[in-house]
Amino acid sequence: ISEIEKCLPSSIQTNKFTYIEPFVGSGAVLFWMLNNFPNLEKAVINDINSDLINTYKVITAKPKELISVLNELQNQFHGLQENEEKKKDYFYQKRDLYNTRSTDKVTQASLFIFLNRTCFNGLYRVNRSNLFNVPIGSYKSPTICDKENILAVSEALKKVEILNGDFEQTLNYTGENTFVYFDP
Repeated sequence: ISEIEKCLPSSIQTNKFTYIEPFVGSGAVLFWMLNNFPNLEKAVINDINSDLINTYKVITAKPKELISVLNELQNQFHGLQENEEKKKDYFYQKRDLYNTRSTDKVTQASLFIFLNRTCFNGLYRVNRSNLFNVPIGSYKSPTICDKENILAVSEALKKVEILNGDFEQTLNYTGENTFVYFDP
């Protein structure tokens, strides 16, 4: 973030502007921009990963339902603390369920977060068939449900338009005072 900050135009401090991030990923720069630039009138994010975008949309629209499902997953996973084999089985069952992409949007977003918090190094990787294939991590008691963070992110995302698809669609949102961050 400190390197990105050095590259920002000076006008960003005083002029109202639109922020666009065509490849949002984790959203680290987005959330930093939302927190640090009160002149940011509108933000537009996009990613081709529909599972990621579903998660952002669920956090925005249904944070309490998401928290409820994540709490359940966290309690079940932590309840297996003393039995590594059952813990592994639980992880792989949830990974298989996630890969069916047949659950409702809240459950799918919950599984996305669960897998991110419990898999090896928080990686997101899919194979050619778009199946998430990262193995279980070695965390003892990972935080799967961070209620305060989810509620804060939900509130922050209320001024963000969330798109899912080709990055070129974000061009439709550019104007005179637009700052676009292309993640390298």
